Amino acid sequence: MSTDNRTDALASAGRRTRLRWPRAWRSPLGIVGAVIAIAWVIVAFTASWWVPFEPNAQVLPRLQEPGVDTLLGTDGTGRDIFSRLMTGATVTIPLALMLVVAAMVIGTVVGAVAGYFGRWVDETLMRITDLVMAFPTVILAMVIAASLGPSLFNAVIAAIVVSWPQYARVTRSLVLGLRGQNYVIAGRLLGRSPLTSLTVDILPNIVGPMLVLATLDIGAAILLLSGLSFLGLGAQPPTAEWGSMISWAIQNFDAWWLGVFPGLAILTVVAAFNFLGDALRDILDPTGEVAHENQADRAASATGAAA
Repeated sequence: MSTDNRTDALASAGRRTRLRWPRAWRSPLGIVGAVIAIAWVIVAFTASWWVPFEPNAQVLPRLQEPGVDTLLGTDGTGRDIFSRLMTGATVTIPLALMLVVAAMVIGTVVGAVAGYFGRWVDETLMRITDLVMAFPTVILAMVIAASLGPSLFNAVIAAIVVSWPQYARVTRSLVLGLRGQNYVIAGRLLGRSPLTSLTVDILPNIVGPMLVLATLDIGAAILLLSGLSFLGLGAQPPTAEWGSMISWAIQNFDAWWLGVFPGLAILTVVAAFNFLGDALRDILDPTGEVAHENQADRAASATGAAA
């Protein structure tokens, strides 16, 4: 093979490597997670327009098994399970997203300030963080929700209180690793204030890890909110919410469909966001992605040389 042809082959292989999708998006779990997560988010914001029955309407026979007339059956008061399940997505998923965003913002601010300024600021903020993290998450959330009173809003407040410390810890460790970098020091020497240095030099470089952590935390937030509702500390009857639907199913244990379908909904959405978070981690991890790309480049080079 001539030198010119070999060079063209290597250039073509390099172009194919650069135009490839990220490795994580080519993995089956990443694709499945993205599809299921997007589908549930679409349901969460559109279900109220197309569900066949009003979620609290008692217009069907009681405890009817899944069939043609009622896709997922009815509950003990004649309400359509499919309509309540889809409507429950409009409650659970948006609240979980709001919870994660609020916890991420609070934790990121606390962790960034603690890691950047250090000394007594770091000690004070981290001891508060340790105090919150010392209690079991679910137990502390139950105590806070019970103290504030059973409601979805109070359940979200309780979940935010117990969720922000993990973001603070991760952000602090990232900021500690970045504040000594040359470009951060150069910015301070050029007269940038601490706030500008944090927002311009440091925060853009920790967006990736925080986004991955937030995506993985969506599933945990859904489980926590559903658990509080199951215990009667979150959504109150007759609100259609997955945790409260499972709690209601205990009263009619023989009707298997009352608890199975809400449980499957929680399982699928939690697994989907976990798969999506893993895929985002692989994409936003420059070390892993560069290693895969370099390996592919070496393989293409070897193939071209052999030819």
